[in-house]
Amino acid sequence: MIQDEKKAKHTINRDKSVISVRGLKKSFEGYDVLTGVDFDLYQGENLVVLGRSGSGKSVLIKIIAGLLKADEGSVNVLGKDVTRLSQKELDQLRLKIGFSFQNSALYDSFSVRENLEFPLRRHYSHLTNSEVKKQVEFFLDAVGLSQAINQMPSELSGGQKKRIGIARTLILKPEIMLYDEPTAGLDPITCIDINNLINEVQTRFHTSSIIITHDLSCAKATGDRMLMLLEGQFRYEGSFQEVFRHTEDERVKQFYDYNFVD
Repeated sequence: MIQDEKKAKHTINRDKSVISVRGLKKSFEGYDVLTGVDFDLYQGENLVVLGRSGSGKSVLIKIIAGLLKADEGSVNVLGKDVTRLSQKELDQLRLKIGFSFQNSALYDSFSVRENLEFPLRRHYSHLTNSEVKKQVEFFLDAVGLSQAINQMPSELSGGQKKRIGIARTLILKPEIMLYDEPTAGLDPITCIDINNLINEVQTRFHTSSIIITHDLSCAKATGDRMLMLLEGQFRYEGSFQEVFRHTEDERVKQFYDYNFVD
């Protein structure tokens, strides 16, 4: 059942795009995944990208983060054309983009503390041990897991791993957050907790976010705007209600019904 949660008020600047994509195409071995994607992410917005598994959602955000190269089209992130950046320039831009991976991507041999320390020590080697300690404690507190600081990833639940992964991403203070299936594999109660955390990140840290999901509970709870990816293009855009009023399109109806919504 979809939770009808209300998001806290926050400011979206629709006059400023932090991501602008035009004519994006990507194929793999002759299979067309993205066939002409156009969209903008506005400053302060949570944008949900909906689509079935294999529809190209994760490919899209990997291209935005520079992890994959587009075949055609332009990808402008924070005023930079990702397709034209050198590796050094791309590495600098990535510091402003937080990527929350579906599997959390924690280092199994590191404690929670060490997982959060790692990006700080790698990118901000000038920080003192005391400063690193304060940052780790602050961001663990921000995701409600201060007590887990000395635990190993194997000792954490799926929801806790998601939270730690988000904390490790936030510790570099990105302007943009990319969430790849943030509620995948979680029970319904934990899903609500993660949805609330995504909204808290948006309001507290003033992030602009793309949330990739096929979970309609997540979409409705976190999204200021929805885009539905069908056959390689965005076919429908708007609020949750606006997108899913297109029940005349069997693809939309099936997607809605698959989520077991009354």
